[in-house]
Amino acid sequence: MAMRFDGRVAVVTGAGGGLGRQHALALAARGAKVMVNDLGGTRDGGAGSPRAAQAVVDEIRAAGGQAIASGASVTDAPAVEAMIGTAMQAWGRVDVLVNNAGILRDKSFSKLTLEDFREVVDVHLMGAVHCTKAVWDIMRAQQYGRIVMTTSSSGLYGNFGQSNYGAAKMALVGLMQTLSLEGAKHNIRVNCLSPTATTRMTKDLMPKAMLDLMQPGAVTPGLLALVAEDAPTRAILCAGAGAFERAHITLTRGIFVGMPDDAAEQVAAQFDALSADQGQTAPDSGHAQGALEIQKAVRALV
Repeated sequence: MAMRFDGRVAVVTGAGGGLGRQHALALAARGAKVMVNDLGGTRDGGAGSPRAAQAVVDEIRAAGGQAIASGASVTDAPAVEAMIGTAMQAWGRVDVLVNNAGILRDKSFSKLTLEDFREVVDVHLMGAVHCTKAVWDIMRAQQYGRIVMTTSSSGLYGNFGQSNYGAAKMALVGLMQTLSLEGAKHNIRVNCLSPTATTRMTKDLMPKAMLDLMQPGAVTPGLLALVAEDAPTRAILCAGAGAFERAHITLTRGIFVGMPDDAAEQVAAQFDALSADQGQTAPDSGHAQGALEIQKAVRALV
């Protein structure tokens, strides 16, 4: 059965081009009403124009869909609130939020200014926080919501020259982990998408042959799966070139050392043992780490 979003309202940030544009077009093609948000700035966050968002809205309307453009900066909480207010006034609900807006300020850490670091975190992390906060109570009240945070391999696994970007992207995973727990009883499902795609933010980072495979449209099917009626929750979905994987933050079985005088030496000596991946798990919550440690301690006392 085809996946449809008839009657649903979606907000997609950073949707004036690249991944966000593909997400917005695909949601609209499957019946969603779409708030297309894009500041219209350069990839490092400079300048700004609503023309990029309006162009996508025009595409959606030309195809028979419904859409509204927003040039709000996701770093401006009042502007985000106003954007969501416009969606509510027009359509009466918000069902899907895709936090996709982002900028790049790539430099090695020694050359990176604190301003470069802060601005990337403000857009990726705080931008997602502003948008999510603006829709959270709406979704709670309607007992339905689907939210996606756009994370990155730079956050999950690291990339040289992207300490600011990687820190912000990994922070979004932490935000998703907790919001998925808090939203569960309200049928709000929260996931992360880690895309690999050719966009204006990545076009200088890969050879052309690779870029030709990494079309943004190849990622969007994964996004649709994460915001569908029967979407999972608390998933980190990696996507690129039509391939899809799931990433996990796992916990090894570990070891028990106790608190002898040479505890530090024992930890260092047994680091390979505590790193062994046999029996590792993906915990249901942060409390699971403490529970595992207490279990080992209790067993050692018996």
